[in-house]
Amino acid sequence: MALVIFIVLSVLCVAAVVAMIVSRNQAHNALFLVLAFACLGGVFGLLDAPFVAAAQVLVYAGAIMVLFLFAIMMFNLRQPFPPEKKRARVILAAVLALVLLAELVLAGGRALGGGSTAGIPADGAIADLGRLLFTDYLYAFEITSLLIVAALVGALALAGKKESE
Repeated sequence: MALVIFIVLSVLCVAAVVAMIVSRNQAHNALFLVLAFACLGGVFGLLDAPFVAAAQVLVYAGAIMVLFLFAIMMFNLRQPFPPEKKRARVILAAVLALVLLAELVLAGGRALGGGSTAGIPADGAIADLGRLLFTDYLYAFEITSLLIVAALVGALALAGKKESE
């Protein structure tokens, strides 16, 4: 039964991601992404990782998607981009795709070679992971939260400028 649920969740997740890529409507894209995140949470639940499953659903499908929908509703995204900006975005997307591919290859090589996983406890103990996050990686954790707050403040500032013009 678990295999059937895994296959259904996997197919649904891939279909949601493909639909998100193909769709031209930003609100639909965000909802397809929520569906993909929820399916991933189900897959993590099947893999006996309840903490990761709950974090996937609560953090990504909940909080992050609320921010995405907030940004979509704040900005008028129907305005076409000038060709020079479109070209720059395509080049930036290609560079970021290459960087992501390199990271995936390195991570896959490390996982297959049995290399270290950056200090994450091998037994997966949540307490050890939390202790590691709030000791060795505290600055990275705090900087990430500051970046999220700065992005939200920047979005509000940009929305305020558009309304006042």
